[in-house]
Amino acid sequence: MKTFYDEMLKTNEINVGRLTENINGDLVMRALEKDGMSFNDMLCLLSERALLHIDILASRAKEMTDTHFGKNINLYIPLYLSNECSNSCSYCGFNVNAVIPRNTLTIAEAEIEMKRIAATGMKNILLLTGEAPAKAGVGYMEHVIKIASLYFTQISLEVYPMDIPEYERLVKAGATGLVIYQETYDETLYAKLHETGPKKNFRYRLEAPERAAQAGFRFIGIGALLGLSEWRKEAALMFSHAKYLSKKYWRSDIALSFPRITPARGCKTEIAPVSETELRQMIFTARIYLEHAVINLSTRESAVFRDSMIGFGVTRLSAGSKTNPGGYEIHPEASGEQFMVNDTRTVEEVTLFISERGYYPVFKDWDISLNEKIK
Repeated sequence: MKTFYDEMLKTNEINVGRLTENINGDLVMRALEKDGMSFNDMLCLLSERALLHIDILASRAKEMTDTHFGKNINLYIPLYLSNECSNSCSYCGFNVNAVIPRNTLTIAEAEIEMKRIAATGMKNILLLTGEAPAKAGVGYMEHVIKIASLYFTQISLEVYPMDIPEYERLVKAGATGLVIYQETYDETLYAKLHETGPKKNFRYRLEAPERAAQAGFRFIGIGALLGLSEWRKEAALMFSHAKYLSKKYWRSDIALSFPRITPARGCKTEIAPVSETELRQMIFTARIYLEHAVINLSTRESAVFRDSMIGFGVTRLSAGSKTNPGGYEIHPEASGEQFMVNDTRTVEEVTLFISERGYYPVFKDWDISLNEKIK
């Protein structure tokens, strides 16, 4: 069966850099005037020339955000269950060679963390682990998901890639969403960044969102880790991936994330910086090209930047994030985090700002009981 990998091979034959260099202002404006955009139109909006029209892109992105999402900003919070990992990703603070305190929460500890999080009013939780099945395998995740169902209405996972039967077990346990970043769509670079560990299988990871959709996840999030490779090509491939998934697996909502690399202990990867202006351009383009996609912005970004993007493409924000296992209650002062949090505001502070801007902070827009009505 053909997958996005086959589509990506065709796209890789296109020299994105050369195409975007040859784009002029007229082509950018023509692309913006179209109702349905082609791949080449999307490249126009990612071009360096389009930066001269960034205000028009922003206006168009806001118009489309208001039309399809209104003034709703969905909120979620991450809970790191384990930072133990068998992969050697050179950019990640959890990599197997990093000398950090390692910890996997027990079921009881996970519930203590959940109670603390639930007290903030959050109803949407993202459960994360490294890739260490012996410590945090499918059986462990099933148990944690069932506990989480007592406190949260939406339960998403950011865990290692699995086969369809394993994903089906997690959906049956109560998981509603899966997030899995490809990190980079450059297969050659990917091999250099993942020298050892199961994550080095590029294609198996790339096809994970499709297996997740087949298993019944309602929400699927994808993304590239910005700063690993040339951002325009990464964005073009990520947007193509999202378009492909939304057409082929229309029962699942597709979400995009735009994480920029932030410092992590043990990180040995050369960074290709992505500026805030370039990040804005990517997000505006994503909204215009993928009208109905959820666009997420995490606490990797500063409070000032995240606040400025409310209503301009972004529809989902994390808040009050801790990126080490037990960071909310069990081990609040411990190190061993995956990345440095830049927006350190509490859930209450983020909620208040959203309201003051005239938008609506949404804690719950789905209930697990609705799954039965869809079947």
